[in-house]
Amino acid sequence: MARGGQGLARVAVVVRAGAAPLGWLGVVAAGIGVLVPGITGRRIGVLAGAALFLLTAAAVLLTRRRRYTALARGAARASKHDVLQDRAVSVRNWRRGHRWWILLAFAAALGSAFAVPAAGGMLLAGAGVGLRLKAAWIGRLERSAESLLWVRVDWLGRGAGVPAGARVKGYRATGIAAGDAAPGGARRRAGVLV
Repeated sequence: MARGGQGLARVAVVVRAGAAPLGWLGVVAAGIGVLVPGITGRRIGVLAGAALFLLTAAAVLLTRRRRYTALARGAARASKHDVLQDRAVSVRNWRRGHRWWILLAFAAALGSAFAVPAAGGMLLAGAGVGLRLKAAWIGRLERSAESLLWVRVDWLGRGAGVPAGARVKGYRATGIAAGDAAPGGARRRAGVLV
């Protein structure tokens, strides 16, 4: 980067990147899993799956919450030489880095249907919902501070890892209108800044 600038990815976008594939593949796996009677039977499988869905969504939402808050509080102002990564690039990098894990989780969810129908798929869907809720929570942090949170791309690693992982030393902050993603990581609608 020119003059000491860094490549920056939006924190909320990286968190939200896994929500759609995990959520939809979980729904598909649960739908297919309901068709299999399984060892426990469909009723127990669906009830266990509903409990797993809620527990997983809550666990994903609450994991590393203090770390995200501390990093957000200590965010330094981004330099004019920093390069802001497009939303689509951040999402693509995360999904490419995690594609084999996502496919493995989908296969495991399908396989688990022979023991407990639908439960594995609902667990996967719960992880997707939890990521979306966590991105929305980060969006509320951004709105309250009136600044968007960014993380250095090189700290995420090749697989576009966790934006609150051990390698991340701090966040950068920009104005609320920077980049092409709204607070929370969703696509910014044309003509809407907040």
